[in-house]
Amino acid sequence: MVVSASGSWDSIGGGDLEAAAIQRARAKLLEPGVRAELVESELSDRVPHEHGGQCCGGIVTLLFEPLPVVPAVAIFGVGHVGWELARILARHDLELHLIDTRAEMLGEGRLGVLSDAVASVRLHRVPLLTEAVIAELPAGCHVLIMTHDHAEDLALCDVALKRPDLGSIGLIGSRGKWARFRRRLAQEAGHDAESFARIKTPIGLPEIRGSEPATIAVSVAADLLRTFQLELEDAKAAPRQRKASEGPADAAPADAAPADAAPADAAPADAAPAATRR
Repeated sequence: MVVSASGSWDSIGGGDLEAAAIQRARAKLLEPGVRAELVESELSDRVPHEHGGQCCGGIVTLLFEPLPVVPAVAIFGVGHVGWELARILARHDLELHLIDTRAEMLGEGRLGVLSDAVASVRLHRVPLLTEAVIAELPAGCHVLIMTHDHAEDLALCDVALKRPDLGSIGLIGSRGKWARFRRRLAQEAGHDAESFARIKTPIGLPEIRGSEPATIAVSVAADLLRTFQLELEDAKAAPRQRKASEGPADAAPADAAPADAAPADAAPADAAPAATRR
């Protein structure tokens, strides 16, 4: 069972056992440097339970442990630069989505170099409308737009900007291309300056210069890895900041629903302790 600050997935049997486990897991999310923990629970109506009794009998041991959530990256367009970038990112522990309308770009022969990838590589062979894939991407996914078609790039920018839960959005191309895109995105899709600020172009680290595909890929990968590191640091700091901002007077009742409650079938966007029944 996986538990986050605003949702839970799967089950360890329901009842008081599960309710108490969820409560404990969420409390552990607020602990700095959270570690794995074994907790025993007696299933007896003679033992007081906060969420109601259970009389199944016996003792259940639960393992609470934090689960690392790997970053996700989606590369739209696996041409010269996209292919080089995929080769680099595949060597890292992440979820890598490769999307292209051209079947030959995602062929086994061309992507054979990824056969020993550390990353979880997911191929999206989409003959038309690659922007539809954006709806399938996990929250927090970093999107890189570098297709062979400017019209496709424009459509991808539009759809990506309509998903506020995505990570960074990068667009390959010149300043002139971005100026034309901004004008059309404003006139045709109603995007404003605040939306445009979410798109980074040119992509990569400015101090790494060069026009060769491999050089651009190294620059973009380095920028992404730095972003991942900053996200990890922010994630570690967030529970401590929440705990510091919540005083006793601000504590919510135990039966109150979290303000940011997510649907039970939503995917977790942050690392969360998991309760495993043993």
